[in-house]
Amino acid sequence: MLAVTLLLVAIACGSDTTATQPATQSTEVPTSTVTAPPTSAVTAPSALIAGATDATPTTEAPIVITAPALTEERFLEDAVLQRLGPEPPTLDPHITVSGESALYVVEIYGGLVTIDRNLRVVPDLAKDWEISNGGMTYTFFLREDAKFHDGKPVTAHDFKWSLERAADPNTLSPVVDVYLGDIEGFKAKIEGRSDTMPAIRVVDDHTLSITIDAPKVFFLSKLTYPTAFVLDRENVEGNDSWFNEPNGTGPFKLAEYAPGEILRLERNEFYHLEVPKLAGVDFSLGGGDSLLMFENDEIHVTGVGLINLASILDPANPLSKNVIQAPPGFDVSYFGMNSNEPPFDDVKVRQALNYAVDKATLSSVLLEDLVVPANGILPPALPGFTPDIQGYKFNPEKARQLLSESKYGDNLEDFPRVVLTLPGSFGASVGPVIEAIVQMWRVNLDIEIEILQTEWAIFLKDLHQERFQMFGGLSWSADYPDPENFLDGLFHSESNNNNTKYSNLEVDALLEQARVEQDQDLRFETYHRVEQMIMDDAPWVPLWHGNGGYALLSPEVRDYYLFPMTVPRFRYAYIVEE
Repeated sequence: MLAVTLLLVAIACGSDTTATQPATQSTEVPTSTVTAPPTSAVTAPSALIAGATDATPTTEAPIVITAPALTEERFLEDAVLQRLGPEPPTLDPHITVSGESALYVVEIYGGLVTIDRNLRVVPDLAKDWEISNGGMTYTFFLREDAKFHDGKPVTAHDFKWSLERAADPNTLSPVVDVYLGDIEGFKAKIEGRSDTMPAIRVVDDHTLSITIDAPKVFFLSKLTYPTAFVLDRENVEGNDSWFNEPNGTGPFKLAEYAPGEILRLERNEFYHLEVPKLAGVDFSLGGGDSLLMFENDEIHVTGVGLINLASILDPANPLSKNVIQAPPGFDVSYFGMNSNEPPFDDVKVRQALNYAVDKATLSSVLLEDLVVPANGILPPALPGFTPDIQGYKFNPEKARQLLSESKYGDNLEDFPRVVLTLPGSFGASVGPVIEAIVQMWRVNLDIEIEILQTEWAIFLKDLHQERFQMFGGLSWSADYPDPENFLDGLFHSESNNNNTKYSNLEVDALLEQARVEQDQDLRFETYHRVEQMIMDDAPWVPLWHGNGGYALLSPEVRDYYLFPMTVPRFRYAYIVEE
């Protein structure tokens, strides 16, 4: 899932939006992620399923950080959690592509399965399932007590209609092929050659069967993504603004949404897993000085800006007792280059730009080691990560050599114009990190980079339509903890999330081989080969992975869990009387 990285405005892709942020952002919406703790190594593959009849979870629960709990304390049933929040580009789960939307979508809606606080795929609206037909047919048994927010029962018919809506070309989902493309008949549906998907079969009101095109161990994980969430057909059809009053199934209902002002969630009393303890969550969308708001008890949680970090961590500061640390996330920040457009149609130009960036200095000096320089694509905490990838250490001499060897090297004075597009307001400051990187390209390669900023929702649309020559200010964070979500979803030549137009037939073949590989070790070995090949081809300039940050949490808040990716979290939290 995409997010604006902390280099610019906000990063909420795979997790919460309240951690340490750049010093220049103190009056903006909190911008980086609150994630699972550094010591919570997730060593299991993404296919570890809790609830499936043929799988045994072996992953250990991540260590979670929360305010110290009291013994046998009683929570306040009418308490509302107050915090800042980003403006969502959409609240329609089937077209959700960013963390800014997903933060709310995963709380309002639900699917057959979900990801729990131990980062396992577990039952949601399906109470159980069976896998048959050589791993190609999934039969889901729905909960009899599953209800929409208005109390109407959820049936298998609702799921079939919802999945087919997501795959309908008129829905214009930018990523549905990535998450539902494994289902038989998907291609005919998305191309408008079929009105239905026969491989999604209603057995009875509480039984749904889905057949995929090949056995894939990560298929259940894909169903945790919002494109697979169930919608109420009566709520959606004939109502162009249905998402302002959605009839979802999640732990919270959308009570109010005033763009630029407030997004208010309230407890869903019908919630089938466990009714939330919080009466609601109020997200202020108007921004403001989050630290001052926290000190004035206007919000319960906020990120800590770098400019304030040292003073807040000082034990003499009363706020230090409210600090929680956000550990590494499943994310990578990067620049992308359109490999079909000059000058990025020459691999040596792309490699030169990689060698010309001193990520280590930027990470330690400007970002105070809150990020780890990226040697590859996969984040270190992700299952399947290997430290053996050969990346691009800072080497300006090598960068200049490669540029001179490129097809543009004989006449650098006529070097093609390069425009770097970033999400942001027109004319706004791009921040010191972006400025430093552009300066490194200028000094080390004598390349002038023009910067163009565009509003986030428009940026996302143009990105998926592959309109950019070069783009940045982004991070990708895991939708589920598996290398497939990064390498296949972002670099297979036919993926809608391949925004660089990168194409390597050998990479495609290996990715397709990994899709059906049942042996986890062999699958991960294949991904290691693929990651190195992609790094050698250099369609990206990978920058860094989140190394955690710091946030402030009010002492009366309990069980505010920190994860490395976006999962429903507010149903666990509660507030006690101080």
